[in-house]
Amino acid sequence: MSDVTQILYAIEQGDARASEQLLPLVYDELRKLASARIARENPGQTLQATALVHEAYLRLVDGEQAQGWNSRGHFFGAAAEAMRRILIDRARKKLRPKHGGDRRRLDLVGAFPASEAMPDELLAIDEALEELERQHPRKAHLVKLRHYAGCSLQQAADAMGISPATAKRHWSFARAFLYSALLEEQ
Repeated sequence: MSDVTQILYAIEQGDARASEQLLPLVYDELRKLASARIARENPGQTLQATALVHEAYLRLVDGEQAQGWNSRGHFFGAAAEAMRRILIDRARKKLRPKHGGDRRRLDLVGAFPASEAMPDELLAIDEALEELERQHPRKAHLVKLRHYAGCSLQQAADAMGISPATAKRHWSFARAFLYSALLEEQ
């Protein structure tokens, strides 16, 4: 029997230390398996291969639900199935309205370029920006820096004296606000 098979047998028998010995032996292969699984997913996947490996591994060697694997191949088959189930569970979660599943993701970075917009579009954008400025002046200032001055998010954050994370949150909010206001105009 190979080392992996022996360790799998020890885990099945309830040896708590055996699961600690297993991960170093199978980690690289599990990582390759996870990378291949994630590569087949849609772009925008937030789960990293390392996190997928760790979550699947925990499911596989959970002391209360330890399974009997009769070979190395059986273990890796179970690992692949655990990864598949984790990815499916995450996809189902993302589709729930509570997690934004009823919303579409839109990229608004280039949605309203000032130089290419028609005059009526420019006026609508300006009105929406003025409303944003009345309600959220700092967020409107960020939009002006990004949209009209062409600053990156980092440059705008530096200019405003805020952290990049705060700038990112302000930018997300402002885009959604402006998009909503522009939809109401139509």
